[in-house]
Amino acid sequence: MARSGTIGDQFRLRGSIAGRNLVYEVDWSQREGQPRGREASVTSLDQASRSPGRGGRDPVASGGADLDTLARATGRIRSSIEKVIEGKPEIARLSLVVLLAEGHLLIEDVPGVGKTMLAKTLARSIDCSVRRIQFTPDLLPSDVTGVSIFNQDTREFEFRPGGIFANIVVGDEINRASPKTQSALLECMEERQVTVDGATYFLDSPFMVIATQNPIEMEGTYALPEAQRDRFMARVSMGYPVEAAEIAMLNSHTRSSPLDDLEPVTDAAEIRKLVDIVGQVHVAESVQRYAVAITTATRKSPELMLGSSPRATLHLMRASKAAAALAGRDYVIPDDVQALAVQVLAHRLLPTVEASMSGRTTESALEQIVARVSMPESRRSPT
Repeated sequence: MARSGTIGDQFRLRGSIAGRNLVYEVDWSQREGQPRGREASVTSLDQASRSPGRGGRDPVASGGADLDTLARATGRIRSSIEKVIEGKPEIARLSLVVLLAEGHLLIEDVPGVGKTMLAKTLARSIDCSVRRIQFTPDLLPSDVTGVSIFNQDTREFEFRPGGIFANIVVGDEINRASPKTQSALLECMEERQVTVDGATYFLDSPFMVIATQNPIEMEGTYALPEAQRDRFMARVSMGYPVEAAEIAMLNSHTRSSPLDDLEPVTDAAEIRKLVDIVGQVHVAESVQRYAVAITTATRKSPELMLGSSPRATLHLMRASKAAAALAGRDYVIPDDVQALAVQVLAHRLLPTVEASMSGRTTESALEQIVARVSMPESRRSPT
């Protein structure tokens, strides 16, 4: 069993005995020299984190009423985003897709187009813990994850949580930090936990990293490692606003920032319920095969030296379920997968030298791959 810690001397042991998943809570008593604990038997470790009273998710029954609840909540969040971000409804929708699919969002574009504003707007629309990390060349991994500090009064080490301990973490200009510091996010984003000095600290749900970055051609930037990019569910580019949206921005942003008057329209508990609703969206086997066919084709493409990982396939499926729920459906259709393929997969791919020299991008190569993969004839197989 692996030991995981909380801030203090309470620990939880997680493991499996004879195929039975267990959570074992232990009080390490120095007086007796032996741990005292109690066993909490659960059907799965994931259910333990979701049980009420532990900061987890409440089980939610699927159905039309649930989709109506999701539509109302996401409508409030989308309206909140559109009060600040003018003329970008698709960006707001994709941000919600990533949030409900329990993913992380990478926003990449040139300076000044509203990357950080989008991240802060989404974070402020939800009544939950939010922290911002400004990534700079001198930022250390311990600034992100936390550090153990020796307390002179108690003569013991105490853990001081880093900036990653929040429901929503805004990582501004993530590619201005060194690769060493960028790597501090790997465990947090994939396993939703932090390990420091042999103790593991679990991050609360929901947990989402919204990172912004400038194109790698910009001065003073470091390209994100492949393992780091693969942990982001989707990448979006803000782009320049259309003329009407930019004029509207001048009217709403010159006197004061709309963020100052923005109030939360939902909370962490409701987001956990919405995530549960999305998790119950039906995916037919034919749609699963279609998603796998797309990612498999990227691995065989002569224009790509690095294709999509199995994690990318999983992210594509989760995002498709969230998109289906936002569309008011309790099932995924191939169009959901096709529409999200570029945003979910493109940033993970690496073009060959020949493709780069000929001006080919991963987006254009991926669009051709998606166009060649045949769609399933049936939109949804019978249950």
